[in-house]
Amino acid sequence: MSIPYLNLHPQNLPLKQELLNATEEVIDKSWYVLGKHVELFEEQYSKFSNVAYCKGVANGLDALILSLRALKIGPGDEVIVPSNTYIATWLAISTVGATPIPVEPRITTYNINPDLIEAKINSRTRAIMPVHLYGQSCEMDAILNIAKRYQLYVIEDNAQAQGAKFKNKLTGSFGQINATSFYPGKNLGALGDAGAITTDDEKLSKEIAMLRNYGSEKKYFNEELGVNSRLDELQAAYLSVKLPYLSRWTSERVELARRYHEQLRGVGDLILPAVALYATHVYHIYMVRTARREGLVEHLNKNEIGTLVHYPVPPHLQKAYAHLNYAQGAFPISEIIAKTCLSLPLYPGLKNEEIDFICNTIKKFFS
Repeated sequence: MSIPYLNLHPQNLPLKQELLNATEEVIDKSWYVLGKHVELFEEQYSKFSNVAYCKGVANGLDALILSLRALKIGPGDEVIVPSNTYIATWLAISTVGATPIPVEPRITTYNINPDLIEAKINSRTRAIMPVHLYGQSCEMDAILNIAKRYQLYVIEDNAQAQGAKFKNKLTGSFGQINATSFYPGKNLGALGDAGAITTDDEKLSKEIAMLRNYGSEKKYFNEELGVNSRLDELQAAYLSVKLPYLSRWTSERVELARRYHEQLRGVGDLILPAVALYATHVYHIYMVRTARREGLVEHLNKNEIGTLVHYPVPPHLQKAYAHLNYAQGAFPISEIIAKTCLSLPLYPGLKNEEIDFICNTIKKFFS
């Protein structure tokens, strides 16, 4: 039995005819940029997210960058960010000229620890950027309370957690402005790069609409130094086809994770995902931890089971951030996660017998 880490066929192939119909409709309409399909998806995704506004952009990184720009965050400003995250979160802050200020995660949930945020706030702090990592909501009550106390913006990085909740409120609806990604492997994935920004603030929504389109509200009249970062019609049409299936896919992910939990609990030194009180997890990634990672990866590879490491090097130790002068040991929790984390296959369409095979193979390794 051969099981890849990720297989998108079970999601995309059953929708092939719907996706082809959407392609044909875009071609027949002969309108390829900022047309009715983008408008329709923006309306659909704003309703899904329970927010007033959604603006489609080219990708998740641009969504973060434009969110920061819309809030006028730039050189001299600081943004609090998890030390344990994909580097895109940090890159967005650096791109606008601001400085990322890392805060360690809880070792149990891997999300930013709200208890450590206040110690990093100073006169230059403008915003907190929580990342709902691996598919689990951050502890948003505590984060919002701190932001309110210090008059800071909250910008959610919701690229991995579409449909997750904290106290029954959806991720992507807490902050003043929030970013998400529809990269093909995300829980809601396009057939190429795509992203979006959600907000309840009409002024910010209009600002994003200009920034993504050369800083222009009216063609050939440019009010700001904008960029070209527009969700194209084809990707919007594909996302509209796929969005109605997201809840079903999420339920499937949760059930697959439950099956992993049941079979891997107490196996070797494995540490399984834990969910914070009041939070939900949509399992974009099913990440376990073990001190024997390299050996386990080799064993799984021999048995044709794919895995990935999310992420092997934390941002503060990346060469791109050498100028911040963080030494090894600066963020020990993030570093131990990076050394021990391992992501197992989990995607809609993965069969129960495949989960069973993966779990039995892991048990054999530890026995």
